[in-house]
Amino acid sequence: MNIYNLISALGIVALIAFLFLFSRSRKRVSSRVIIWGMVLQVVFALFVFRVPFGAQIFLFLNDATMKIIDSAFEGIRFLFGPLASTPGEKGSLGFILAFQTLPSIVFFAALMELLYHVGIMERIIDVFARIFVRIMGISGAESLCASAQIFLGIESNLTVRPYLNAMTKSELLVVLTTGMATIASSVLAFYVIILAGIFPTVAGHLISASILLAPAAIVASKIILPETDVPLTLGKVVKVEYTKAGNVIEAIINGAMAGVKMVVGIGALLIAFIGLVSLLDMGLLLIGKGITAIVKIPVDISINGLLAYVFYPFTLAMGVPVDDAPTIARLIGERIVMTEVKSYQDLSILVKEGRILHGRSVVIATYALCGFAHIPSLAIFVGGTSSLVPERTKDIAVLGLWALLAANVACLMTGAVAGMFYTGGSGILIHP
Repeated sequence: MNIYNLISALGIVALIAFLFLFSRSRKRVSSRVIIWGMVLQVVFALFVFRVPFGAQIFLFLNDATMKIIDSAFEGIRFLFGPLASTPGEKGSLGFILAFQTLPSIVFFAALMELLYHVGIMERIIDVFARIFVRIMGISGAESLCASAQIFLGIESNLTVRPYLNAMTKSELLVVLTTGMATIASSVLAFYVIILAGIFPTVAGHLISASILLAPAAIVASKIILPETDVPLTLGKVVKVEYTKAGNVIEAIINGAMAGVKMVVGIGALLIAFIGLVSLLDMGLLLIGKGITAIVKIPVDISINGLLAYVFYPFTLAMGVPVDDAPTIARLIGERIVMTEVKSYQDLSILVKEGRILHGRSVVIATYALCGFAHIPSLAIFVGGTSSLVPERTKDIAVLGLWALLAANVACLMTGAVAGMFYTGGSGILIHP
């Protein structure tokens, strides 16, 4: 243990206190949800980082994930040839995002649909849903959706479609927040491919982060909008409501087609938002030069630069060393506008260039960036959920911005939890 572990622990308390500033009814906040939500996070992180058996399990999951990714590349190389060869491989043309990482989403989407079809994912989701209902005392519908979000993404809302219309606003906020705070298994390999070069056991950590984010998202949303009504499924464990494919082949086809849509969507968002941010930054750059000329001090006025200032104190609270805090804060701010894909890419580049000095910073950033907590996903989750229950569109639209805030704080809380247990030589981290 060192001073940074203590800072991370205090940072969790500070982030919870920050959420209370935005609570719609502080008196109605459930202490049970907060205490047990944090207990679940801490116990799980302790298991991963400090318990040898837990570390071995996640090393196994890491190795299994890497082998699955290797299988995915067989299909990618067959389709794209030399374009799919990663840097360092014979005949590689260098790193090309569109041909070397995005296609893995298609494979993993098909794999997840197959696992869901044979009942494996359904059983895993049910275990997490029961834990959230029994321990945290929330409703069965929101527990089921939060559990599904760990693995499935936006399609998780289909698992509770019959309950959406009758959900309270607090339940709807949990649905939106857990969606934006977690990642889908179908994109996990995508992040692994980007980060594996700087973080050999990143697959195990991303699985860990996705699990930790669910209770953190529940805690964050229940502080901002506590339950003031009586949910229809309070204290009940509800079953998954999801139309499965007719057979294995159909499941694979459905998953692959869904993956293609996701690839196109991610590519389109990256093109649109990176381009628009660049355009806006051109105008801000002129303003910055004008201010610099007046005050004679370099001023960074850009969207990412301004967001870096906003997230700087939160980055320190997570336990990131002061040397790396400005850089990590910029990555976290960048994620809100340009998605976690760009932030993970930049994290990898910065480490390779030696501009991030501490392995601790890499671990915390990996956890804190692991989520769809950005503006592009806000449109996806609000629009996708509204399409399932159009009569609640007004409520969902209002709750969307609160969900974005809650999801970002949940990601920061998870980064702080990782920082609380990371010591550099324990757990499943190999990076120095």
